[in-house]
Amino acid sequence: MKFRCEREELSEALGLAQRATSPRPSNPILGNLRLHLVGNQLTVTGGDLSITITSVITVGGDTDGVAVLPAKLINDIVRSFESGAVEIDTEFEDGRARISSGRSNFECNMSPAEEYPSAADLDGEPITLGAGDLAEGLRQVVKAASNDESRPILTGVLLTTEGTGLRMVSTDSYRLVVRDLPGTTQLPVGEKVIVPSRALNELSRFLTEEDDVKVTLGDRDISFEVGTLRLSTKLIDGEFPNYENLIPDSQPNRLQVERLALLAAVKRVRLMARDPNTPIRLTMSADSLELRATTPDVGEASEQMDAIYSGEELQVAFNPEYLIDGLEVTPGDEITLGTVDGLKPALLRPVDSGDFLYLLMPVRVT
Repeated sequence: MKFRCEREELSEALGLAQRATSPRPSNPILGNLRLHLVGNQLTVTGGDLSITITSVITVGGDTDGVAVLPAKLINDIVRSFESGAVEIDTEFEDGRARISSGRSNFECNMSPAEEYPSAADLDGEPITLGAGDLAEGLRQVVKAASNDESRPILTGVLLTTEGTGLRMVSTDSYRLVVRDLPGTTQLPVGEKVIVPSRALNELSRFLTEEDDVKVTLGDRDISFEVGTLRLSTKLIDGEFPNYENLIPDSQPNRLQVERLALLAAVKRVRLMARDPNTPIRLTMSADSLELRATTPDVGEASEQMDAIYSGEELQVAFNPEYLIDGLEVTPGDEITLGTVDGLKPALLRPVDSGDFLYLLMPVRVT
């Protein structure tokens, strides 16, 4: 294999593929990237068996072939070069690749190409989603997925059909996010899949407003294609929690407030919540909202806000980080906080849309 490519373009392709590799892979071959040249098309692939990222770029091809090179090393080498053309040549009998640019030359050992695992071949009927809506939805739901690998179901995002569109759901058992994308090309009726949140987080990195995303579903895998990039991942087996039963049928107490003003106030008051477990207390009464946080031996912070409130006077406490996350991803200028009492789940919603909700469990305080 032999080709030339501009440093910036090659570095970007290598960097994207490397994101799917593990620094401590279970199989040493997975610490490598696979470079496959056909004509002027170079395909760069990286993966760790659970997620695979493939990038296709146009290069100046000389000799077709395949090379498997250490992911971090080849990436670091190319990034270290100054702007200009980079040449990679593997047409030697010593099992090494030559990487050169200008007056810099490197020789790198290669791994056997036949040992690199092949990506899953999905034969499902692809569907198409608008990247702009999908990117916003992923920004809203991915962060609420759990990081606890002992509960793998909660580390994923549920994708399912809802009405005429797609629904995305995530939860870590402390908060729950539901986002509907009405009118999008949907999954087959009744289809439910759980996609690892790590894969969706990586996908969100290369979505732009102008792109369409082609989604192909297999028996155990799912792939997303955006332009010349392809991300595939294994689905999570199991039954997603019955999240609909967690959503209260009604909330007799309703607070309406400007979203960004509340977000700024929570961030200020949180400065006095020195311990991560210290909650922020919200006291809601007629057209008034008070936020308060107290850390013994340090001090106390409080702030009054104008708000529209209907219901009984109520105090409810929340984990400040989870409350901030909810306020950051809830769309719209005005939001509502619906509550039943100080112990039952509260719901954050935009005033002008029914396509999103953020459920947050209160913190029990004395």
